[in-house]
Amino acid sequence: MIGRETSDDAGVYRLSDDVALVQTLDFITPVVNDPYDFGRIAAANSLSDVYAMGGRPLTAMNVVCFPVKSMDKAVLREILRGGLATIHEAGAVLVGGHSVEDPEIKYGLSVTGVVRPDRVLANSGAKPGDALILTKAIGTGVLATAIKAGLISESAQRRAVETMATLNRKAAEIMSGYPVNGCTDVTGFGLLGHVLEMAKASKVAITLFADDVPLLPEVLDSVRMGLVPAGSFSNRDFCTHQVIGPERIDPMLLDILSDAQTSGGLIISLPENRAASLLDELKAGGVADAAIVGRVAKADKGTVELR
Repeated sequence: MIGRETSDDAGVYRLSDDVALVQTLDFITPVVNDPYDFGRIAAANSLSDVYAMGGRPLTAMNVVCFPVKSMDKAVLREILRGGLATIHEAGAVLVGGHSVEDPEIKYGLSVTGVVRPDRVLANSGAKPGDALILTKAIGTGVLATAIKAGLISESAQRRAVETMATLNRKAAEIMSGYPVNGCTDVTGFGLLGHVLEMAKASKVAITLFADDVPLLPEVLDSVRMGLVPAGSFSNRDFCTHQVIGPERIDPMLLDILSDAQTSGGLIISLPENRAASLLDELKAGGVADAAIVGRVAKADKGTVELR
């Protein structure tokens, strides 16, 4: 049903009239210092793609790269323990995996989920008249750089870690009760990049309200110190040549909008007259940072305007 044509979050294969498989794989290098937290974050990041497709994860397999000859295996055990805790939190089971010796740590999951074929969500479904809801605050790429540099407060660090380690499960469960047209999650291309992907895949024009995007604590301070990762600079350079109005936006905010995210929130596109109700239910359900951040203006070749 869904392959690689629109750069969607996962592949979807119909098994029957009632069941389709959702399949995805993702792994990352460490973004925090604590191995248990890294395992939680990497697993949540991998599971997120299933939620973005409207699915429910069933099974997961570990994908591990580890320098077994030069690092204590206790670090690996903690990474896997953190990942397993998040897999169980998602209601899925670990059924195996594969590991290789590598000088750089990498960890993630191959995940299989299920979804009803008539309930599949994709980044190509946004329609004119929709509003866009973002379910997590952004800035994790910048803050991961600040964590590595030791230039962030303990409270801001814990907030960033818990944001990345939080599953998109609750947001996905709540949005399933609404007439959602399209969905994707915010990861390596940053908020701006993934909104641009949605606009192109859906063939619509999207207006992104930059000042309404929720930001994590201390992310602006970190950008002022120059703690912007190279991937975020690449995203900004790629996106600003394709969006309308980047000159209207404070350059520091533009860096954050382009910031490569790990285990970011969902971008949900649904009719504007249902957006406020969904937003209220998300907040009541504990998705505290959810916000309306844009609207789909019209059918188009696929553009994004910043305001």
